[in-house]
Amino acid sequence: MDATKFDELKSGVQEIIDLIANKNAKDANNKLVEVSEELDELLDHTDEDEELREISKFQVLLNQLQQKIISLQ
Repeated sequence: MDATKFDELKSGVQEIIDLIANKNAKDANNKLVEVSEELDELLDHTDEDEELREISKFQVLLNQLQQKIISLQ
């Protein structure tokens, strides 16, 4: 498992959360798109069950954050 990639995703998610907390929906949405693309890229290149479970957790979290961003607009 490439822990560095997941650390980068965690950092990106934290940045999205911080932007939401600051009521900055536009930048939060832009960062969400960026992190989603990174997650999709990671998904395309993995077949290990453990990594797929971790990716799935991030997908759920990003969906929840997207709903929060929508509610800010």
